[in-house]
Amino acid sequence: MNPSEAPIRETGVLIVGGGLVGASLAIALDAAGIPAVLVEAAAPRADAQPSYDERNLALARATVNGLDAIGVWTHAAAQATPIRHIHVSRAGEFGSARLDAALHGVDAMGWTLPARELGAALLARLASCTRLTRLAPAKLERLQPLDAGWRAHVRTADGEQVIDTALLVGADGTESLVRAQLGIEAERIDYRQTLFVATVTPEREHAHRAYERFSDDGPVALLPLAGRRCGLVLTVPGEQAGAVAALDDEGFLALAQRRLGWRLGRLSRPGKRHPYAIHRVAAARLTGPRAVLVGNAAQTVHPIGAQGFNLGLRDALTLAELVAGAPDPGDAGLLERYAAQRAPDREGTMAMSHGLVRLACLEQPLLAPLRSLGLLAYDRVSPLQSMLARRGMGFRGKPPRAVLERLP
Repeated sequence: MNPSEAPIRETGVLIVGGGLVGASLAIALDAAGIPAVLVEAAAPRADAQPSYDERNLALARATVNGLDAIGVWTHAAAQATPIRHIHVSRAGEFGSARLDAALHGVDAMGWTLPARELGAALLARLASCTRLTRLAPAKLERLQPLDAGWRAHVRTADGEQVIDTALLVGADGTESLVRAQLGIEAERIDYRQTLFVATVTPEREHAHRAYERFSDDGPVALLPLAGRRCGLVLTVPGEQAGAVAALDDEGFLALAQRRLGWRLGRLSRPGKRHPYAIHRVAAARLTGPRAVLVGNAAQTVHPIGAQGFNLGLRDALTLAELVAGAPDPGDAGLLERYAAQRAPDREGTMAMSHGLVRLACLEQPLLAPLRSLGLLAYDRVSPLQSMLARRGMGFRGKPPRAVLERLP
């Protein structure tokens, strides 16, 4: 069929990108009774979707509340490990900060879950959606502005599909094609760091405790997993990435041990390593005419503090909440309210992650006493710890209602 002869499908919401955030948005809209079309570049399998990888995600408490509200958590809970204690320190400096879930009146600050397990849970929930049309594998090729929306030309295995939508959602990742075609500029920072993720087995039980340790070479974290395993997140300077990738298991464990310390004893049995270059990408604005960006398409943050997916899910749930109560999902006023509602959370989280990298992970001897005093204050000043703990659990700004169902 000639592309010009392709039949036109109409939808209220077109979501481009079927990763963790795009799939979550599609599910939230379906749960709210809103029909949508989801364009997924990968085949609908957990092993085919790039974002359903071997990373171990630290899911904030608000995130789990939100996933529970849209029916995803029931498919993932059995594979998740609660984080009941958090220990934060900096190599070579005094002071540390400790968080205990019980002291904040909750059973867990968050949960650790492999990204592939969350991906499998999303796929299971997507299979039960009744108002969602999924195109996968499919690729957005171009967009045309219309008076009341957008016309998307999508390439599928069966040929081109043409979709007219009242609201276009870019959930297509850091290098978003939607963002580019909307003409939205993005600020980029190359941190010149590479993140290695792997699983390890510590000598001592993790007791549901997560560790994050800062150093001049970047942060390193240890996250509790099931079966006495832990998820290791090791950041190295970018110029060292090749040498670290070439290390044998013994050499890699020795590096991780030097960076992390011995709080859980000797580390052993490393799993396969996966490297990720670290960049910050922030869209100059979140919306365009009848269009909106969510997740990594809107902002890709440094993994320090594990805020990426947590922030993106709050994007998705806020947008679904606003769309569910509006006759026109692409209304300019609705999109203005979305951007305004997301601004405090988005800007605060981006500032926090970027500031931690600059202050806690660079060699600045003059700041060492201040950093140590800051950790001590965080550890011992109850009102300060309570405020920061709630933000760390995902309750920042005006969160979407879905995450508040079990607000502590």
